[in-house]
Amino acid sequence: MKSPLLSLPGAVPAEGVDEGVAAHYGDLFREQRALAEGTGFVDLSHRGVVSVTGDDRLSWLHLLLTQHVSDLPTGQATEALILSAHGHIEHALYLVDDGTTVWAHVEPGTQGPLVAYLESMKFFNRVEVADRTDEFAVVHLPAGSITEVPEGVVVRETPYGRDLFLPRADLESYAEKSGPAVGLLAYEALRVEHHRPRLGFETDHRTIPHELGWIGTAVHLQKGCYRGQETVARVQNLGKPPRRLVFLHLDGSEVHLPPAGTDIRLADEGPDGRKIGFVTTSVRHHELGPVALALVKRNVPLDARLVADTTAAAQEVVVEP
Repeated sequence: MKSPLLSLPGAVPAEGVDEGVAAHYGDLFREQRALAEGTGFVDLSHRGVVSVTGDDRLSWLHLLLTQHVSDLPTGQATEALILSAHGHIEHALYLVDDGTTVWAHVEPGTQGPLVAYLESMKFFNRVEVADRTDEFAVVHLPAGSITEVPEGVVVRETPYGRDLFLPRADLESYAEKSGPAVGLLAYEALRVEHHRPRLGFETDHRTIPHELGWIGTAVHLQKGCYRGQETVARVQNLGKPPRRLVFLHLDGSEVHLPPAGTDIRLADEGPDGRKIGFVTTSVRHHELGPVALALVKRNVPLDARLVADTTAAAQEVVVEP
């Protein structure tokens, strides 16, 4: 779905899964600084929007999600996962309940399979599930923003800012009053700085929540009765995950960033050394320089010198080994 804000001056379209919104508006670092200082807004209108209504919505979702939501207070933001039977991550939902409806935004293109799965699990519960992506656009206001939220708009407030479920027809008029617009690359740079994983970026077909630090934030350990819960409990109580998320400081003298999927090796083993991980997201940060998130094998020493292809990298612990 192509955003009308791509017509703003300087807009450069994002690529890949984020196609449809602006990567930046001509000055990446200025946009990052604006976002870090609590000004501007980010167009996330390419993300999927799903709603769940009905008297049983919270108790029903509680049975399907990794998060404890049966008593979710009105207006309180949370996040949750849907796992496979083997405990692998299939969906990530960013939720809020407005008193009558649970609203969730999800990764672009995942709303269709998510709605299909939820529909298949309704049985006799009093719930209605709907894909609202055509009607609502997600807009992000950074932490500290004093931008006014239009009356009646559902807001999901987190330590990182506020996510607005804005009627899609109001997106252009909202942008005129709430600028400056900030591109997705600036939003992603701050996401990486805060070590926040993203479905489809930090995950692959075998990722489990423990590897990414999603235990606690998206997975509640004091609840059961959801698909994949046995794997979560077994790893939590009896073992360790095979991989762990790390934050990488990359060699700033390199012209090009190592893209997602770049192999990571131990520097001491040279270019033909064994692969011990891979880059998941790499960005240029306005203060930290080139940085990245990566998944590495759990037993990689914390003081090991790493290379992402030919780029030297120093790791910072995100998930403890």
